[in-house]
Amino acid sequence: MKKDDVRKKKFYHRHIGPSCNEINNMLKELQYSSINNFVNQTVPKQIRLKKKLNLPNSISEYQYLNHIYRISKKNKTYRSYIGLGYKNTITPSVIQRNILENPSWYTPYTPYQSEISQGRLEALINFQTMISDLTGMKISNASMLDESTAAADAMFMIYQEKIKKRKIDNNYHFFISDEILPQTFAVLKTRCFGLGIHIINDSHKNLKKKYNNKKIFGLIISYPSSLGEIHDYTETVQYAKCHNISVIVATDLLSLSLLKPPGEWGADVVIGSSQSFGIPMGYGGPHAAFFSTHERYKRFLPGRIIGISVDRKNKKAFRMALQTREQHIKREKATSNICTSQVLPAIMASMYALYHGKKGLIEIAKCIHEYAKKLEFLLINNINHIFQVNTFYFDTLRIKTDFISNIKKVSERKKTNFRYVNKNHLTITLDETTCQEDINHILSIFYEAYNQDKKTYKKIKYHTNIHDKYKFPSFLKRTSNFLEHKVFHKFHSENELIRYIKRLEKKDISLIHSMIPLGSCTMKLNASSELFSLSQHEWKNVHPFVPEKQAMGYHFVIRKLKKYLKEITGFSGISLQPNSGAQGEYAGLMVIKHYHHSLEEHQRNIALIPSSSHGTNPASANMAGMKVILIDTTRNGSIDRNDLLKKVQENKDLLSVLMITYPSTYGIYEENIQEIINIIHKNGGQVYMDGANMNAQVGLIKPAYLGVDVCHLNLHKTFAIPHGGGGPGMGPICVASHLKPFLPNHPFLKRNKKDEKILTISSSPYGSSLILTISYAYIRLLGPDGLKKCTEISVLNANYIKKKLMNFYNILYVGKNNTVAHELIIDCRIFNRSTNIGVIDIAKRMMDYGFHAPTISFPVEGCMMIEPTESESKEELDRFIETLINIRQEIKEIEDGKFSKENNVLKNAPHSIEILTQNEWKYPYSREKAAYPLYWIKERKFWPSVNRVNDGYGDRNLICTCI
Repeated sequence: MKKDDVRKKKFYHRHIGPSCNEINNMLKELQYSSINNFVNQTVPKQIRLKKKLNLPNSISEYQYLNHIYRISKKNKTYRSYIGLGYKNTITPSVIQRNILENPSWYTPYTPYQSEISQGRLEALINFQTMISDLTGMKISNASMLDESTAAADAMFMIYQEKIKKRKIDNNYHFFISDEILPQTFAVLKTRCFGLGIHIINDSHKNLKKKYNNKKIFGLIISYPSSLGEIHDYTETVQYAKCHNISVIVATDLLSLSLLKPPGEWGADVVIGSSQSFGIPMGYGGPHAAFFSTHERYKRFLPGRIIGISVDRKNKKAFRMALQTREQHIKREKATSNICTSQVLPAIMASMYALYHGKKGLIEIAKCIHEYAKKLEFLLINNINHIFQVNTFYFDTLRIKTDFISNIKKVSERKKTNFRYVNKNHLTITLDETTCQEDINHILSIFYEAYNQDKKTYKKIKYHTNIHDKYKFPSFLKRTSNFLEHKVFHKFHSENELIRYIKRLEKKDISLIHSMIPLGSCTMKLNASSELFSLSQHEWKNVHPFVPEKQAMGYHFVIRKLKKYLKEITGFSGISLQPNSGAQGEYAGLMVIKHYHHSLEEHQRNIALIPSSSHGTNPASANMAGMKVILIDTTRNGSIDRNDLLKKVQENKDLLSVLMITYPSTYGIYEENIQEIINIIHKNGGQVYMDGANMNAQVGLIKPAYLGVDVCHLNLHKTFAIPHGGGGPGMGPICVASHLKPFLPNHPFLKRNKKDEKILTISSSPYGSSLILTISYAYIRLLGPDGLKKCTEISVLNANYIKKKLMNFYNILYVGKNNTVAHELIIDCRIFNRSTNIGVIDIAKRMMDYGFHAPTISFPVEGCMMIEPTESESKEELDRFIETLINIRQEIKEIEDGKFSKENNVLKNAPHSIEILTQNEWKYPYSREKAAYPLYWIKERKFWPSVNRVNDGYGDRNLICTCI
């Protein structure tokens, strides 16, 4: 073998866990002669691909890093003063190095298991406290996907609340200020179209004057506006309160260090982005949006809320409160479809606030405001015939000028971006990075554009001591305290912050400790080489609305990634805009809705969804304004064909879509999938495939070849983007040719002007663009052969676990040849009947062995769904298997009467180091049994920092901020 070939194959061996010998041993255990023979018996023959994927061959990590570096140079990092919700910021190195680039922080999953997630839960409650304090609201969630979707979810929340309480009917309108961000208006317009909500788009000043006779349930205003003006909304808010109109305020988080918070002047919901808190622009994301509101909305609040509870020893403990698993429980009645949010960026933003503290944030905001005042003064006093339109502002000047075309030419040559509002107006948004050199640079552009003598600049100078007043009304100056909790006062030095970060980090299980076998979550390796670009200047500092020629590196990756994903799925169209899997679901359903409307079939609004589906499916269908009808499943986990036929016939003229997952959420390749799809098509419906289980398809099956019309992909599962402890993620949608005209668009993308109904899903045109480089790297490093091998090994690993556990646990569902796909479900319900041991007790006991539990009680209550992925070695699989077998033996000890049903090693799990080191030991089993039930645990022991958390207490006594 040539040396180059050896180098190219290295990444395959690093990504896939089992060695060749281990693969052969597992095949032997399963009684298969080869991997091909195994696949032939597992994946239905009629749907398997006949040829290799047409993708570039794999390259080595060294070759890839050189390749992506060269591409990065195609991006031009101009000085950007565009604003529009995105600004330059400074990421403190201590945060970049120890959180963004640290696998202890970027590889955990959403913190469902509180006892082994205390670190990031504490960081998230710091985030919630920061948001509540700055906005002046009582309750905040733990992040939203982006500012625009936060606005849409706020509108949806107040609409649902008022509909549920019968305060309004379907004839009410939603008022949208004409000064909100253009992308937010586009997302709101899309959401309102799906729900059938009428909108009014006008100046807030006209709310009382022109719409006194309109039924309006809510309004959204900006503070400051998208053009930079700080309005006095007193009259507007007073009118709204008198007419039962809920007030949503989109705000700039950093400005609230100086401005009176919206919660103090009548806001019902406050939303925005925390991007300016040290999170790079990244050509649009990922960034953590925020959502804060009154306590009366706590049962309607979208997303995840972190609350404070206690453990069994009455020690303070953090947990996900109220909506922990609400999509699985409430399904179509859920408050939102949010599953993945933006945990990692939220944690970074919270650490930014800890690092700077209240005084630091005020100083940063004052500095930005001072430079804005200085720039205004120097422009209007040194340039003839120029006007600054904003009466009050924080960081944005609105310039009126007749020299727009000249300014454009000069600024482009001087590598500077402004926002050009129209032929006579532009805005300049300053930020944390602005310095005197930047002010001089901006002035030089205007001098040249106006053809003025630069020497006049020296005649009129700006004096700080005579311009020390804020450029906003005194009654809007902040007087209330914020960030007063001690956590925001202790970590202003790098030493202290890094020690705090490390203390939190040690409380959480991540992929650095052990496999995370969560079914339907695909917790595979996030290779270091795939992540390098996240910290590279040319990738992270590009504004999402710069001209395309300044982002050619991004467009190269986007173009290639689209091409690769279309080849992998077999579809002809794709949008990368949805920035989570649930957003991909929603986007796909909205594409289908637009398609039916184009055929004048407006009545088609029925979504058929299997009862086994992921909870976000019905929640997304509800958000798209569809009526959900559930389809039964058979005993073997397949869709019940008879029930499907019955409900299709009953709703033939109203049928919009069937939502399926393949392989099914029960972990099997259904043999009759094409027949099911044909039934839907014959009755006028479309078929949507949830891409959660794509890790069992790549290289073996193409969804489009099954007849599917739309499929979303979870790039944070199948294509190696880290889960980040609960986000970020990406959920692009792939569509068949007839649906391409209806794919998401964006107000800042070129589009066909004839297309009146623009579908916009996210704040930025390509969602969280920065992390697209990760999936691009994954595909380039593995190539077609490596991608296929990943699928084969993920299915092999699952079947190996099945074989080893089948004598100890009932495997709930298997396919035609007694095989499973890439995941399996074990039944734990029988233990509850015989020993009072529930699936939650097994999950907590697994923590003592150093493992995060598989997915519990989904898709079947009282069961566990296990997905090992391709990245885990046989040695790690064997440790996991041995853990579950040993726990089964511990359950048997209870069955045999050796330990009581109330006081045993499972009911008391997990065992913290605090319990193990107490002088008094009150338990009927040894300390060693509690802490080291297997010999190998001593070398890799993970200690939960708290004992079992009291979930009920946390919900009954909801506290969502630092106390």
